Amino acid sequence: MKYTNSPLVDYIRYSPMNSGPRNHEIDTISIHCMAGNLSVEGCGELFQTREASSNYGIGSDGRVGLYVAERNRSWCTSSKANDNRAVTIEVANIEAKEPYRITEAAWDTLIKLCADICKRNGIKRLLWQANPDLIGQVDKQNMTVHRWFANKSCPGNWLYQNHGRIAAEVNTLLQSQEDEDMTQEQFNEMFKVAMTAYRKSLQDNDAGNWSENSREWAKSTGLVKGGSPLPDGTPNYMWQDFLTREQMAELLYRFKDMK
Repeated sequence: MKYTNSPLVDYIRYSPMNSGPRNHEIDTISIHCMAGNLSVEGCGELFQTREASSNYGIGSDGRVGLYVAERNRSWCTSSKANDNRAVTIEVANIEAKEPYRITEAAWDTLIKLCADICKRNGIKRLLWQANPDLIGQVDKQNMTVHRWFANKSCPGNWLYQNHGRIAAEVNTLLQSQEDEDMTQEQFNEMFKVAMTAYRKSLQDNDAGNWSENSREWAKSTGLVKGGSPLPDGTPNYMWQDFLTREQMAELLYRFKDMK
């Protein structure tokens, strides 16, 4: 698979702390906390000497740093297996203690970055059940956290408790992008199917009481004749259906003949 990096990146400082090419395709995202309010530059500097790294980092200002290319395995979750399949993201925290909250700017960027990672790597939806027994079962859960692999609180209680919300917002964004990518031909076909189903639901003689006299007059004069019979043999008038210009012309023509 040919890997690419996110176009959302504002700053690049590659870390030597990585294992080179992955041995597994990307199918997971692991979100971490920096345990401090580091900038993307500060986090990149830290990864030059500390035996740790991540693919991306997000500062409290919402900027994105790239430290390990997506094609390579970062050293982030204390698990070789997880780091080989996951894109890892470090997020700056407002304060260096639990619950390790993050800024609104960092949150907004996190959602956009996760959606971008999913879209480029063919991940249809982010799935979260807060269940470490589902690690690797990406059809059920494709988000993992550092605390499942080591005695750490990472990603902090705030982010951990909001993983379900992260998945929901990312999936909403992915769906909106998918809708935008729809071709005119695909839209036309979808509209045709939906309209056919809608009009089928109108194949009855339901109508409001307010129009009863008008309807009886239209039927008695032959102005409205109805379509194919319903299962009980009565004419199908589809009173609540749309009136096309073609049908309007026919009605006016019949009305002229009546006069």
